[in-house]
Amino acid sequence: MKVSLIITTYNRPDALNLVLKSALAQKRLPDEIVIADDGSGEETKELIQHLAQKSPVPILHAWQEDKGFRAAMARNRAIALSSGEYIVMIDGDMVLHHSFIEDHLTAAERGCFVQGGRVLLDKKATEKAIRESRWNFSIFSSGIKNRKNMFRYKLLKRVFGGKSRNLEGIRTCNSSLFREDIFAVNGFDNRFVGWGREDSEFAARLLNRGLLRKNIKFSAIAFHLYHRENERTYLPENDKRLQDTLENKSVRCNDGIDRFAEEPS
Repeated sequence: MKVSLIITTYNRPDALNLVLKSALAQKRLPDEIVIADDGSGEETKELIQHLAQKSPVPILHAWQEDKGFRAAMARNRAIALSSGEYIVMIDGDMVLHHSFIEDHLTAAERGCFVQGGRVLLDKKATEKAIRESRWNFSIFSSGIKNRKNMFRYKLLKRVFGGKSRNLEGIRTCNSSLFREDIFAVNGFDNRFVGWGREDSEFAARLLNRGLLRKNIKFSAIAFHLYHRENERTYLPENDKRLQDTLENKSVRCNDGIDRFAEEPS
């Protein structure tokens, strides 16, 4: 099954460099990588071009003008540009365990979208990882806040995983689903501006369509590089948009991925 890795980024080429290197060190490589760029400058563009020249898989660059935080639209552009049957989504500050793609493909299941977790690195550990170009971490590495999320065990994955219809903890920084399910709900809602809830609202429409959330624990491990918290200026408006979707049991948004691509037949 052809898999596309979608990586969202904005003006953080040092982190993106590390993330891309971890993506290209996968035991099971993605068939293509698409950068969902929310308006980064020339340094990011040059980095992507440089790595694309040496990459064993295509690296595509879906760029949009910088008009504030528009992650929803950036993801739509990137997914529209991709060609994979299965879509794995991460953020440009998520360094991947070498079995990350393999674990997502193992978890892939019709009628479900997959939600993974993250291992949090503190500021000092993040700076060291970027400085040393390190994307492999051990349980003894310093600066890790939730060390239990580092363990990859098949038995524990079966015990602590499961399916639900819960929206709590939805994060597209570690998630995956079939391409056809993205188009069935018209992707992310392009109207979301500013940090927050665009991923939860997307997941709510998937649930409204009848999909289940499949949680994966002790699997699909990714290390979140430290950054300052995003501004929450638009959060009240975004909360309202999410609440409208929940109350109306909406399945498709009016302004979504169809702006950039037709639904696959």
